[in-house]
Amino acid sequence: MAADHRATGLYGVATMFVAMLELLEEGMGSGGGGGAVLPPDQAAALPTHLRTGIAAGSSVPEALMRRLFATLGLPDLVICYGMTETAPVSCMTAPRDPLAKRTTTVGRVLPHTAVKIVDPHDRTRIVPRGTPGELAAGGYLVMQGYWGDAAQTAAVLRTDDTADHTTWMHSGDEAVMDADGYVAVTGRLTDLIIRGGENIHPLEVENCLFQHPRVAEVSVVGVPDARYGEAVAAFVVPHGGVRVQGGLPLGDGPAARPTTPSDGDADAPTLSADDVRGWVRSRLSPHLVPAHVFWTDAYPKTASGKIQKFKLRAAAVAALAAREKGTLL
Repeated sequence: MAADHRATGLYGVATMFVAMLELLEEGMGSGGGGGAVLPPDQAAALPTHLRTGIAAGSSVPEALMRRLFATLGLPDLVICYGMTETAPVSCMTAPRDPLAKRTTTVGRVLPHTAVKIVDPHDRTRIVPRGTPGELAAGGYLVMQGYWGDAAQTAAVLRTDDTADHTTWMHSGDEAVMDADGYVAVTGRLTDLIIRGGENIHPLEVENCLFQHPRVAEVSVVGVPDARYGEAVAAFVVPHGGVRVQGGLPLGDGPAARPTTPSDGDADAPTLSADDVRGWVRSRLSPHLVPAHVFWTDAYPKTASGKIQKFKLRAAAVAALAAREKGTLL
């Protein structure tokens, strides 16, 4: 469609771009079903006019950004960061930024806007650059408040007791600002996993697993654990045609049904729960290795495409409880 209409830009969230890459790299057929495999080099040579685009709405893994540049071209693709309450963009990368900044950060603050990283336990204290904290945005773009909800408004808006009386919107996102002013969002503060007293950022594990050649999508959450308080759980969507082994199924699609070597095509590529753990173990610290691996074909999402992690967490708790009772097939 992009080629037919001579489109020059693509706009979407990470999950939308993943779906596009799946169609290009694993085959396109009429009506959206089946079709011959399209190698990445052929996908990159498609007669499109794509030049620019915006990835926003949720965290964009570094590996996904690199795949988008390599497969679709999109030399001017940028990442935007913001929220509805800040109408809606406060930070953005630029086409002339270094590649490392374009793939690992959400860029720098936009004109007529201010951002700061504060201590989430003391929002009056700005943390040093390079130190994680809560991202807050200020300026003309900040909302006046939530309609009819003064309590929630007071929880997220804070006005400085200074001459300019800047009002700041506290995002609930953890972020780090480097010496050059680039902001890297490391995840939601509420999504932080605390395992045995150690803080784990789900995005770090997600970025690692997203680089696995047989993983299409991944989302990581924390689940209750009797020993450590919380444990890492990875929800993995494998690439089409990949058979999965071990782990726990969620849903009833093909990817959610673990197989044995005797099932289906014996030559089909496989992905096991041990493969997932081994991949993380070889690249990250041991405490980041997923204790639980779930297979799924899709994630619960909002209308804008954001993954609803609270629903994944609830599904994991239910599945683990069912396994303990011996009712999970």
